[in-house]
Amino acid sequence: MTAGALTPADTVSPQGRWGSGLLAIAAGPAGEPAADRILRRLGLSIGIAGVIVGLVELPEIADQSGGADPGRVALTVVLAFGLFPVLAVVSVGMNRRAIQRTAAAAAVSFLLAAVMVPSTYPVLESGSEQIWLFRVLVLGVLVAALAWRLPIAVGYLAFSCVLISAANAAVLPEVTAAAFVSAVARSGGLAALFAWCVIYARAAAARVDRESALEGRRAAAVAGAAARERERARFAALIHDAVLSTLLDASRGGCTEPNVLHRQAQRTLEQLDAVRGGGIAPDRLDARSAIGFLRSAVHEVNPEIEFRAQRPGAGGDLDMPLEAAVTLAAALTEAARNSLRHAAVPGRVVHRAVTVTIGAGGIRVVLRDDGAGFDPGAVPPDRLGVAVSILGRMSRLSGGAGFVESHLGAGTTVTLVWGNDG
Repeated sequence: MTAGALTPADTVSPQGRWGSGLLAIAAGPAGEPAADRILRRLGLSIGIAGVIVGLVELPEIADQSGGADPGRVALTVVLAFGLFPVLAVVSVGMNRRAIQRTAAAAAVSFLLAAVMVPSTYPVLESGSEQIWLFRVLVLGVLVAALAWRLPIAVGYLAFSCVLISAANAAVLPEVTAAAFVSAVARSGGLAALFAWCVIYARAAAARVDRESALEGRRAAAVAGAAARERERARFAALIHDAVLSTLLDASRGGCTEPNVLHRQAQRTLEQLDAVRGGGIAPDRLDARSAIGFLRSAVHEVNPEIEFRAQRPGAGGDLDMPLEAAVTLAAALTEAARNSLRHAAVPGRVVHRAVTVTIGAGGIRVVLRDDGAGFDPGAVPPDRLGVAVSILGRMSRLSGGAGFVESHLGAGTTVTLVWGNDG
């Protein structure tokens, strides 16, 4: 089941609405790749976490900084936590590169804070176990995992554990070699757990993008083969209906009026010239081919979905790139699947219909059902069925757009449009 599908909204607590609102802020543009979307979400989460941890640590920082220079203490705190609110803000409205650069700067800044500890703080009182910066090492490792590839992130993890443990040892009254090794191991183990979560999430999102691209190429290959088969069938029909018929009439001599035979031959030559000139190329679809392609896509999901096509007014034929047709069909089939999964109403049959309207410059596809409906505003932004699989696909298509209208108890309408003029 694809998340974010056409589903009624559940009752949400105020805390849940607050959390969903934060996710909505970091949702990014519709159709954003999964890798960028998860990077944005992680950046916002880690940035907010850094701010919260900094506030929580303030009493301990003040307690341990009694004999230290206030200016150097302030600089150490700023280096440790100062870029986390910036990361949260950048993750909301800027691109992938800006998020990663900010995270990298925060990771380096955290190391600089660790370097400053020995010269900033006097030796702590006997009984103290660790300097405050030692406890928040995880923050530096998280931003490193966000900023860099796996080898660099792992190197940062190892180096930062040794550095922060050394800084911690420099301000403690007595530290044995065994205690130092233990500190490195403990801090490294905890930091590695959190880093693994970030790295795994990013790798999973990248895998989703790769699979989506692969599936798109497969669908394009299948659609291309189908389009070429339709062109062969069209050419075969032309040979049979036009060329052979003209030759047969000509062979009969007086059985056909000369003027009629001449006009028939002329039309046949024009049709052959159109085919030879490339009328509709194998990688482009005319209106008839586009309608057949979309009808097949819908009926593969469920043959009981009503399908209608109309061409109001006069104008030239449709000239639609195969890639656009594949994207349109993928978004339409996802909408049909979502309707079948979630629009059911107990006790009655839900009617579903697809209407395709074609003009010379573009195509409009409307899927309507009279089912349960839902509140689009209440769908959590981390559920990606509508945002990515339908609206996202159409927003990435040049000249394409998608719209979803729904109300609880009043059914759902999904509208997909594409036009040559963009």
